[in-house]
Amino acid sequence: MFVKSFAVASLLTTTSLCLVLNASQDSKPVTAPAAPASQTAKLVTIVQTAKDAGQFKTLCELITAAGLVDTLNSAGPFTVFAPTDEAFAKLPPETIAALKMDPKALAAILTYHVAAGKVLAADVVKLKEVKTVEGAPVKIEIVDGKVMLNKSATVVKTDILASNGVIHVIDTVIMPPAKKSAVATPDAGTKGKY
Repeated sequence: MFVKSFAVASLLTTTSLCLVLNASQDSKPVTAPAAPASQTAKLVTIVQTAKDAGQFKTLCELITAAGLVDTLNSAGPFTVFAPTDEAFAKLPPETIAALKMDPKALAAILTYHVAAGKVLAADVVKLKEVKTVEGAPVKIEIVDGKVMLNKSATVVKTDILASNGVIHVIDTVIMPPAKKSAVATPDAGTKGKY
């Protein structure tokens, strides 16, 4: 069964991005160059692999806007959970426009789709979550025989190999959890001072 052969390892680095892919009947097939691991010298980087696939135009544009091209072209390896153009189309257009104006927020969202290391589908069933480069973990579970991320994104294709890692395709953009700001309580550290 597909799910039994699918797994993702949890890794974190400050220079990697992680994207996930799930199988969905509503998604168009994603075609991208793939080769056996023994032919990695002939593979291209994650960024070039995504460009060549033709279904990650928005992702590639946003990677450039966030200044992450050099990172994803570096040695890695990285595991990228890559939303398709259709996944980005689910977001309101004003959200994409606002993110392009805020590279820091954009980079946080994109790095939430990236994990350090090359994690193939065969490893994912061992994990409940994967730590992202952004810092927060992405929850992994199997729902109705499909691999889901954060109960919102379905992995639609796995193991698209690149020279510096692997891409797994997802059908929905996943958002990192909101950061809790450090709010000082009225008596924090002030007992006995008033």
